[in-house]
Amino acid sequence: MGPLARLGLASRRGFGRVTPDPFVLAVGLSLLVLVAAIVAGDWPGAPGTDRLALRISAGLEAWGGTGLWKLLGFAMQMVMMLVLGSALAEAPVVRRGIAKLARLASSPRVLVAVTALVSIALGLLSWSLSLIGGAILAREGGRQAKLRGWQLHYPIVCAAAYSGLMVWHGGLSGTAPLKATTKKDMVEVLGKDLAAEVGTISLEHTLFSPLNLFVSVGLLVLGPLLFAALTPRDGEDPAPAPQSDELAGAALDAEPTWAPPADTLERIERSPVVVWALAFPLLAALVAGIARKGVASIDLDTVNLALWVLALLLHGRPHLFLAACAKGLRCCTGIVLQFPLYAGIMAVMAASGLSAQLTKLVSAAGPSLLAPVTFLSAGLLNLLVPSGGGQWAVQGPIIMQAALETGVDAGHVLMAMAYGDQWTNMLQPFWALPLLAVTGVRARDIVGYTALWMVAGGILMVSGLALFTAVL
Repeated sequence: MGPLARLGLASRRGFGRVTPDPFVLAVGLSLLVLVAAIVAGDWPGAPGTDRLALRISAGLEAWGGTGLWKLLGFAMQMVMMLVLGSALAEAPVVRRGIAKLARLASSPRVLVAVTALVSIALGLLSWSLSLIGGAILAREGGRQAKLRGWQLHYPIVCAAAYSGLMVWHGGLSGTAPLKATTKKDMVEVLGKDLAAEVGTISLEHTLFSPLNLFVSVGLLVLGPLLFAALTPRDGEDPAPAPQSDELAGAALDAEPTWAPPADTLERIERSPVVVWALAFPLLAALVAGIARKGVASIDLDTVNLALWVLALLLHGRPHLFLAACAKGLRCCTGIVLQFPLYAGIMAVMAASGLSAQLTKLVSAAGPSLLAPVTFLSAGLLNLLVPSGGGQWAVQGPIIMQAALETGVDAGHVLMAMAYGDQWTNMLQPFWALPLLAVTGVRARDIVGYTALWMVAGGILMVSGLALFTAVL
């Protein structure tokens, strides 16, 4: 067994003992931030320890009074992205393609490498498509491994399927780069005066920049190689964990069941004409919007619209599309219940000054270190606020002001924050919830592997930031 495979075994044992359930982590972080804000926060009108009651009241008001509900609009965007991405991944042609990929793998290492490659490639298109498509591939891969009698630790396939969540913010569904393309969104985050100074940031300076191409392509190459190296050869794993019999039972490429329509109304409800009646106007709106705004100004709504059109057309019939969306909705529990908790954390940190205390350190880093320090602080903040949009709202004003003061390209600083946000997703299990639901594993089962992927990818991202900031 190679040294990296031994390292993977040790990492999965260590992290498996200490990683809590995502909901438990969200509750614990909420309480931790509340206590920290009450003790160390800079609350307006509540100085000194003699006004503890005012601090507690202000903290609770910022958290439960308004904070919990601040991200409802953004949460709905994320629910739509997850549901529509899930529906696209569940389309029969996509599922058949995924099943064929799993069957082509000639060994456990090849299976894990292919899963990582697909997850990362899909992550550059859409984080939700990566989560569900990767999860479906991992589940089918586990089934194929069990059929062939491979001694494979099933959670490593699932960890490889989650690897795309460490590239998503540099892809076409990246929240902060997409929100920085419009004046309205910049004013919403930065305020009128700072937004006027910074202006909008086109995708040419963020997602399509040489920096992001270097980082994203590098991660696309590194991920499959690393996960293959972490996988013990067949029979070498001292404690293999095969996929459960329940998950391994049915092939994923089976055609959906179909029965002849019973009456005229049902024929209409199942007619492809219904799909065409919605898909083609949506497609026309999508094309017109991109033509008017340009590719460099694509936003989250545009990405969701594209997912909607593709999912409709690939399913072909309304009842099949709705059934696929219903499956995706079952994976939204984590977003619906935990997003308010993280919105509350974000509100308390902003109102108490904790986020400012953390991110103001960035301004003192100087031009050469501004991007790497932004990356590290964003990675730390992401453990508390695992939302790209929420993190941009908290950090955006401070890092954009720092970019103006130091003369560093605003697009590079924004991408540094985006990389930090995606980086620690490999420790923060919030976004893994849909994948865990599909694959049937627990967060503690995969985090040992994803932590090693985080270390390797972090080195690449910091190297890119240091190199391109120095060059420019």
